Amino acid sequence: MGGPAGEPGGSAPDGEAAGRPAGEPGGPPSAGAGASALREYRVEDLAAEAGLPVRTLRFYRERKLLPPPRREGRIAWYNEHHLARLRTIAALLDRGHTLHGIADLIGAFESGRGVGELLGLPGSSEVRWSEETPVRLSPEELADHFEGQVTTENLQASLDLGYVALDGDAVVHVSRRLLEASGALVDEGVPLAAVLAAARRVRVHADALAEVITGLLRTHVLGGLLDHRDGEQPLSPAELGRIREAVERLRPIAEVVMDAELAMAMERRISAALDGRRGEHGGGTREPPPAEGVSPPPGRS
Repeated sequence: MGGPAGEPGGSAPDGEAAGRPAGEPGGPPSAGAGASALREYRVEDLAAEAGLPVRTLRFYRERKLLPPPRREGRIAWYNEHHLARLRTIAALLDRGHTLHGIADLIGAFESGRGVGELLGLPGSSEVRWSEETPVRLSPEELADHFEGQVTTENLQASLDLGYVALDGDAVVHVSRRLLEASGALVDEGVPLAAVLAAARRVRVHADALAEVITGLLRTHVLGGLLDHRDGEQPLSPAELGRIREAVERLRPIAEVVMDAELAMAMERRISAALDGRRGEHGGGTREPPPAEGVSPPPGRS
């Protein structure tokens, strides 16, 4: 079997062909190893498991599509993450992606934020407003969700917005609702690049709205609890509890306000657009002529 076009030929051993039986020092974990231990493979075993020639695997390594293996002397040990990466590459190739494009996608993911930072896990915030549900996807599932539009540029835009991050071999999207909304817009014919560009604009306005709401919270609800406080001084459990309770009370109120204001703004925009279209076609808001024998109102001709 041959590898991808342009791969280096030959399969001379580089120390990867030899390995130690499971359970021996330096070898892969034995069947009795801890449940959290990753199974490890020699290069031939990994290639066989992935259904690839050994030289294709080496080609992927040279193209930096695979992370480096664990080395023990001249022996290279691969694990289940390498196998998952090989399966992802195969799936993306089947979907029409090129090796160059896949390398760019992998590079964009690996330069992005970790899932802990993306989701605001412990250490980043002790009071949460958002109740969004994150979604785990394989890279190929993400490609299927936005068929033909998961480009390096769109992926980088998603990373910059904080929508996605890489968690091991999975992609984590921060919000199921935003993922589904983005997919629905793409299904309506809006390019994913346009959706992400609009998201950047929405983010600016959303941050401004959040500033208004938190200003009300700080000034009128928390009574200056957060003002004039040393940034190094942690909040007491009682103070944190008070803030959490305030957030729980205000969240539904703020959501109602935002929903109602957006609905009215959309109605104004749609009405203005329709009125403008009528005006362009000579209709506008002109009133019909008075009935025969009826004089027009004063000031009208």
